[in-house]
Amino acid sequence: MAAATAAPVWNYKSMFEKIANIFRVPDLRNRVLFTLAMLAVYRLGAFIPTPGVNATALEQFFNANSGSPLGLVDLFSGGMLRRLTIFALGIMPYITASIIFQLLTVVYEPLARLQKEGELGRRKITQWTRYVTVILGVVQSTAIALTLSHGSGGIQYVLNPGIGFVLMTVITLTAGTTFVMWLGEQITDRGIGNGMSLLIFAGIVVGLPHGIAELVDTARTQKFGAFTVPALIILVVAMIAVVAFIVYVERSERRIPVQYAKRIVGRRLMGGQSTHLPLKVNSGGVMPVIFAASVLSAPLLFSQASFVRNSAALTRIFDALRAGEPWYELLYIVAIVFFAYFYISIVFRPDDIADNMRKYGGFIPGIRPGKRTSDYVNDILTRITLVGAIYLIVISLIPQILISGIHLNHLALVGPLFEKLPLWVTNGLGFNFYFGGTSLLIVVGVAMDTINQVESQLIMRHYEGFSPRSGRVRGRRSW
Repeated sequence: MAAATAAPVWNYKSMFEKIANIFRVPDLRNRVLFTLAMLAVYRLGAFIPTPGVNATALEQFFNANSGSPLGLVDLFSGGMLRRLTIFALGIMPYITASIIFQLLTVVYEPLARLQKEGELGRRKITQWTRYVTVILGVVQSTAIALTLSHGSGGIQYVLNPGIGFVLMTVITLTAGTTFVMWLGEQITDRGIGNGMSLLIFAGIVVGLPHGIAELVDTARTQKFGAFTVPALIILVVAMIAVVAFIVYVERSERRIPVQYAKRIVGRRLMGGQSTHLPLKVNSGGVMPVIFAASVLSAPLLFSQASFVRNSAALTRIFDALRAGEPWYELLYIVAIVFFAYFYISIVFRPDDIADNMRKYGGFIPGIRPGKRTSDYVNDILTRITLVGAIYLIVISLIPQILISGIHLNHLALVGPLFEKLPLWVTNGLGFNFYFGGTSLLIVVGVAMDTINQVESQLIMRHYEGFSPRSGRVRGRRSW
């Protein structure tokens, strides 16, 4: 009995000891503290507003458009866009610039050769990405300033509109997005994890208390009448199931057996062991979703501009591309599939794997080395990438449909056939974006990637990792 009751205590102590190991390693401790400090600086910008903005009117506008792509962009910025703080643009210009250059490296041969030149070429591309980020920041901040200056529906979002406000907004927002880009790069170089992903992670996490408060308020006001309690239970269960499904798939991999032949190196006999080549089901992580959301959200930032609203044709196009509209969902699915394959083609090269395998005397049983091995790995990678893309689509769309619905009744010709569907199917449950599949995927994915990096740092220094069956050598106690 004593042994049975002591086991859980040992597990808790073991977990706390693993967390304490992070702060026993000076370099790892400094990296973690540096990351937290940079995230604190990023969050500090959430409380510094851009001068001359009517904050109350702007807040009401974003509350009315929380289910639109503007709501998704506001989610990525951690709610800074709705308050138009100095970091309102967030890292979206940098993500867009990164997408542009990654696409160019595929279609533009001189840029592809520059990328293959090693560290010097990558630094040059990174420098150009920064320049394009500043240019995009100027363009987006100008569009935001002009849109706010004109107002909408008789509501003035600017206290003193004019050229002075436009120049001040452009300078403030462009400088803010440049500083955010610098913060992300510093976290990547001197901290733990991917800096850009962690900034998005921080922006989403700080909004979770507001989302929970909104759920409580919905329950109190009985928004759905008799369906309120079942709706909340369904939402909570769905969130837990989505998180569990994300963790399961993110850890899933396809293992290709690899055999290394015995060979003599000097006076030693090396090789002869069997191992495997792990291919993750979702090798792209959250990047395809972020890229797809960025591409679909950036043009729609201009949907409130006066030249769009004054054109009947442009108004119909932009209205058809709102979140929940069938055309938006279709383009979102296509974009996720495209970026899933595009991203894996950049980070994973079967030809290089086959060459390295042949160089060290490795081969896949039953497959000839060289091109046959490369084709075999490429075929498997193509199939599991499709599975990963479908997984990203399911995770992103199902909660989004529960939130904003899918407006099948807006389709031409066949729209009347869907008018008898329940309102929660066509209009959604109306909850905030914080509980969308995209936000859950980013939060869980970034958290797992960061934990994996911390664990690799611990294992490299002979400390026990977070995995219960890692079998690592535990480090010496410092006391």
